[in-house]
Amino acid sequence: MSAIPHGVERGYPLARLTTVRTGGAADFFARPSSEAELLELLAWAEKQGLAVGIVGSGSNLLVSDAGFRGLAIKLDGELASIERDGERLLCGGGARLPSASAKAAGWGLAGLEFGVNIPGSVGGAVRMNANAYGGQLGEVLEWVDVCTAAGSARREPAQLGFAYRSSNLADGEIVARACFRLRPDEPAAIKARLEEMRGKRREAQPSGIKTFGSTFKNPDDERAEGRSAGQLLEAAGCQELRHGGARFSAKHANFVENTGDATTAEVLELMAEGRRRVHARFGVVLEPEVQWLGDVRLPEGWSL
Repeated sequence: MSAIPHGVERGYPLARLTTVRTGGAADFFARPSSEAELLELLAWAEKQGLAVGIVGSGSNLLVSDAGFRGLAIKLDGELASIERDGERLLCGGGARLPSASAKAAGWGLAGLEFGVNIPGSVGGAVRMNANAYGGQLGEVLEWVDVCTAAGSARREPAQLGFAYRSSNLADGEIVARACFRLRPDEPAAIKARLEEMRGKRREAQPSGIKTFGSTFKNPDDERAEGRSAGQLLEAAGCQELRHGGARFSAKHANFVENTGDATTAEVLELMAEGRRRVHARFGVVLEPEVQWLGDVRLPEGWSL
């Protein structure tokens, strides 16, 4: 193996970087603070034949109990910054989307309010086409800079293949920067809308617990009869269902909680049982919204 780039750590425990607090260690871990550092890391990983995984806010991530046999990256420094450029908001891919929404409000820039309730990074939001409360990421996103081992390239929304909770960004393609085109409004009015959205989230979703947010995507299946994943799980008797240290939340059945020392395997077993129950009752197959990192082994009974 060639010389390890400066700042790369070995055997880094990834559970501490995820909101559900499960999973093992990454063979290699780094926090690049500039595009040049990120490109150097990606080129090194490709030369070594290492897989690359990105850890954003860790809010939509399930790490294998066996860890990650590759290079895990968490963007830092200027790659996590939030700046104003007139009516545009320039964000590093590692910036937290709720922070970007709040800063935009303080600067009197509207259009990103929906992001206050998406507990992830800007890069993760782009990769997952994260929309909420009627807000559409593609409507305010102007461009992103995507880094790979081959270099950096700018892409516009039309080039990102946005679909429900997905984009065409592939493994090894990392959003280093994003530009949002917003509109001026009174800061007080924007902040009032933010507080209203925060209130709706507090009422509907659990908080102050170890969870990765929504577990399954809302199904596009006529047999669901317009019901969300959470409503289907609740109707199928999954609310507060437990497997080991993992359980479906009593407040919102589409949230898995780590009640203590849950493992990723226990979370997956619980998810599999939820899928089985919903399919048995409604014929609907729920697809996970949470992302995997590492060799995540799906339990028996996952395939329906």
